[in-house]
Amino acid sequence: MSARVMAVWCPDWPAVAAARAEGHGLHLPLAVIGPRGVLACNAVARAVGVRRGLRRREAQFRCPELVVVAADPARDAAWFEPVVQALDAVVPGIEVLRPGLFVFSAAGALRFHGGVEQVVTRVVDAVAAAGVECQVGLADELPTAVLGARGSALLEPGGDADYLAGLPVEALVVEPALGEPEVLSELVGLLHRLGVRTLGDFAALPPRDVATRFGEAGSVAHRIARAVPWRPPSVTAVPTGSAVEHRCDPPLERVDEAAFLGRRLAGELHAVLAAAGVSCLRLSITARVEGGTEVNRVWRCSSPLTPEGTADRLRWQLEGWLTGTAIAGGAGGAVAALVLEPVEVVPAGRVQEGLWGEAGLAEARVHRALVRVQGLLGPEAVRVPVEVGGRGPADRVRCLSYGDAPAEPAARGPWPGALPAPSPSVVWPGPGYRLEIRENGDPGAAVAARVPLAGGVVLRSAEGAAVAVTPRGLLSARPAAIEVGGRRCALLGWSRPWPIDEAWWEPTPDGEPRRPRARMQVVPERAAALLLCGVLGDGSENWTVEGVYE
Repeated sequence: MSARVMAVWCPDWPAVAAARAEGHGLHLPLAVIGPRGVLACNAVARAVGVRRGLRRREAQFRCPELVVVAADPARDAAWFEPVVQALDAVVPGIEVLRPGLFVFSAAGALRFHGGVEQVVTRVVDAVAAAGVECQVGLADELPTAVLGARGSALLEPGGDADYLAGLPVEALVVEPALGEPEVLSELVGLLHRLGVRTLGDFAALPPRDVATRFGEAGSVAHRIARAVPWRPPSVTAVPTGSAVEHRCDPPLERVDEAAFLGRRLAGELHAVLAAAGVSCLRLSITARVEGGTEVNRVWRCSSPLTPEGTADRLRWQLEGWLTGTAIAGGAGGAVAALVLEPVEVVPAGRVQEGLWGEAGLAEARVHRALVRVQGLLGPEAVRVPVEVGGRGPADRVRCLSYGDAPAEPAARGPWPGALPAPSPSVVWPGPGYRLEIRENGDPGAAVAARVPLAGGVVLRSAEGAAVAVTPRGLLSARPAAIEVGGRRCALLGWSRPWPIDEAWWEPTPDGEPRRPRARMQVVPERAAALLLCGVLGDGSENWTVEGVYE
């Protein structure tokens, strides 16, 4: 039987850390917003309907007085360090899974303190002394203890499988420390479609069938559901001399210096591990402080660490130590030496890197850069296009703040009367602009330009008459040229118009009633193809430009 594991979970830790860092009172509803909506919220916010996964705007709609704070893992780790430090005096060998959650082997603590009730009492009291609430779980396996902490479950030896059998399969995605939430969310959705509702149902499936159908992620989740030993002790020996040590001269006192040093040390450590053909799963960070004090922390990860992940954890840890909240009883101190040492490793063949480098690093860098810009300029400063359903080119894409997921997936149709593929490469924002055909260096070449509206686009027949759309959706004459601002350009081709009669019950943004319209495509002689739109049957000679096919 595996050694017993105890997990300590601090609920809503990102929200707690944000409230402490920003100085917000506990009576205010607060939510921490990440790239995909609400990551965490406090009890006051939940009481009025705010939930994890909601979009920012939906959360603010449910609670207008909601305090919104951007996600910041470094802040969470820095404010979590005093909590871990407070527990060091009670139990040894603490491993941090993420800020807000840590685990330790329960065997020694149970022998020293005399029983489960005594250990739990000491743990809760120690965490409460740091001003934080917590819940404790005890089980044979680490994943079961982590899930059990959310229900304050203290299981008897051998009771893991029975406890997990009654949990819904959604329990697999509630804790990011057990796996990638996005991958597990897809797995849970597929299990629901197959009729698997509980972890007991999932555990009853044959392991070979699970591995064949769901791949590696499914096999890992299946092992959690079956309560079999999760990530057994590594058979790969830690390479001799793999620890990386750096003596800080002068001693390290600033967080920005720590971040710079962390990247260099992480690169050195991973170069040593790569030469030995291994990757790190558990990392020990040790700091020697002026005056002789030495502090240590072990980070445990569900997947092998990358250089970026190692640098992040080192930076978070140093930020907590350098702020004076965890060193020498809160006195702080400059760091004179740093040691990074792998505690548990696996063969590097288990890590699938990308074709051009570390897997996922490019996406992580982009995400961090965008979140950083949002932190400096506000959430609305970074907007990304999201595909939605619609007939016109402007209806198919909506720009949302980065991190705000669409309220519902894109409607794939069918959309009768929709613009056929390909869509215009440039879509203009509305009728407040018109087309101008002007020379572009070469007198024989002209380009379409967007300028403030001073008049519409006019189609001319060979006789010079303006071409409009009749009430039956037909052209009043055969177009031969397009006229913009007094300049005329011959047409090489054009399509017949197709009518658009939708949302007639809704007024336009200007408050006017909607009129049936018609779209058509034209190809000027010396410019890019255009998508034009005209009002159906009103006798108007002007057309507006909806898009340009560059």
